[in-house]
Amino acid sequence: MEPLNVLLERIAERYGLRDVYVFGSRAKEMAARVKGISPPETQPAADVDVAVQPRSGRVPDARDRVRLATELEDLFDAPRVDLVILSEARPFLAVEVVRGELLYTADPRAQAEHELYILRRAADLAPFQRERVREILAGGAR
Repeated sequence: MEPLNVLLERIAERYGLRDVYVFGSRAKEMAARVKGISPPETQPAADVDVAVQPRSGRVPDARDRVRLATELEDLFDAPRVDLVILSEARPFLAVEVVRGELLYTADPRAQAEHELYILRRAADLAPFQRERVREILAGGAR
């Protein structure tokens, strides 16, 4: 069987992906497996959270998203993959993604610039988010 990183690269190329991240509770485990390290499974029944950034000008349609998620489930031997398209993610989810593990990039420079953009955008919105949370906790927002 081929290494997971090679299989992941093929999947990324097939779907026109520039970057692939894993985040959430199983991020470190999945990143280690892709690197060829066999860590103990942390939560074998838990889903795997994956975010992808398509190459410029490419946006996967619904059919491709389902196929991609299914291929990633097979690759990671996971019961379910929750797939996020990074360019469509809300700012604070995007930050959570880039704080996860980068599994693949076709363009390290573009990937680094996009991460910087995500972090700056979230920093700009942080005061508004704090106010929103305060209002929710106070019962004033719906």
